[in-house]
Amino acid sequence: MSELVERHTVLAVVVGSRAYGLHGPDSDYDRRGVYVAPTRAFWQLDKPPTHLDGPAPEQFSWEFERFCTLALQGNPTVLEVLWSPLVETLREDGEELRAARQAFLSTRLAQTYGGYARDQLDRVAARRERTGETNHKQAMHMIRLLTAGAHVLRTGQVLVDVGPLRDRLLALRRGELPWAAVTAWAADLLTELDDAAAGTALPEQPDRATVDRLLIAVRERHLR
Repeated sequence: MSELVERHTVLAVVVGSRAYGLHGPDSDYDRRGVYVAPTRAFWQLDKPPTHLDGPAPEQFSWEFERFCTLALQGNPTVLEVLWSPLVETLREDGEELRAARQAFLSTRLAQTYGGYARDQLDRVAARRERTGETNHKQAMHMIRLLTAGAHVLRTGQVLVDVGPLRDRLLALRRGELPWAAVTAWAADLLTELDDAAAGTALPEQPDRATVDRLLIAVRERHLR
């Protein structure tokens, strides 16, 4: 199955700390990609996999249709792939996917970004109550998600590089910020997220028709 990633990848990017501007010299290269399975492979009883790990360490890829489905749902992890500044592979289908990236955005991002962040905050708080320990890395990503959520609702662009917040975010990750300061920061960002959602110019629903046309064109190109 690794051949699907090795031979049919149309978009591959680096995400994680290196794309966020939060990396150090020993940080991993977290790679995410999109591959297009040959169209005839869907005519068999055993369908192509919707996603694959590897073959490189810290590498994960989605089949084109599965990627589009998740992006239409406003999945922050998936949307980052379309805005990552660190592109390693970009073929025709990948170029068209990136060109259509605005079609995936809608007001539902207020719920997906906010929901992911609130879930992480609840997990960190529950662990603190249970063990007295704080998962500072998880708390940092909660803050990053809230920042990115407000940004996309205000601007229509997915924020990946949070370099301007690097020092404060890394201080949080190192455990140098009091927990009260972290929760206050999160509360401010949740207010920003709500305000951005109230004034966003994003449509209520993503543009499924555009994504459908893109998917059909891709399937036709790969009908061999």
